[in-house]
Amino acid sequence: MPTDKTTKESANTTQITAVAPADYIATIEHPTRRSDAETLLTLMRRLSGEEPRMWGPTIIGFGTYHYKYDSGREGDFMRTGFAPRKSGQVVYIIPGYANYTLILDRLGKFKEGKSCLYITKLADVDMDVLEELIQAGLDDMARKYPK
Repeated sequence: MPTDKTTKESANTTQITAVAPADYIATIEHPTRRSDAETLLTLMRRLSGEEPRMWGPTIIGFGTYHYKYDSGREGDFMRTGFAPRKSGQVVYIIPGYANYTLILDRLGKFKEGKSCLYITKLADVDMDVLEELIQAGLDDMARKYPK
C-alpha cells in the first residue's frame, strides 16, 4: 500500500481551476504585460484549437494530455500554455526546448529553462518564429500523446 508521501508525489499539484483566463488577464496591471498576455491567448487558442483554461492561479493552458512515467507517477497536464508574470511572459512548450535549437536561434531575446521560455515583452521576439515554436511543441505532443 502506498504511503501518503508516495500518493502525494504521484499527483500533479497544478490543476484546472474555474477562473476564466480573460478575467485573470484583466487583473494584470502593467499594460504591456496585459496586452502581451492577450496576444498569447489569441495565438495559442488559434494554434491549439483549444479553449484556454487556468491551471492553478497563474498558468493559462490549452488542451490536455495524460502522462504516466516509468516510476508510476501519472496525471493530466496542459499541452501548451503561458503564465503572465511581473517580469514578462513564461511560455510553456511541454516537450521542452532541447530539440528546437534552430528555431530558438531565430527567435530574438529570451531566456530558457527546461520547458519554460522567459520573454520580457513580445516586442523582443519574432512573432512568426514564436508561432513556429509553439506549433512545433504542439506537433511533438500530438505524436507522443495522441488525442
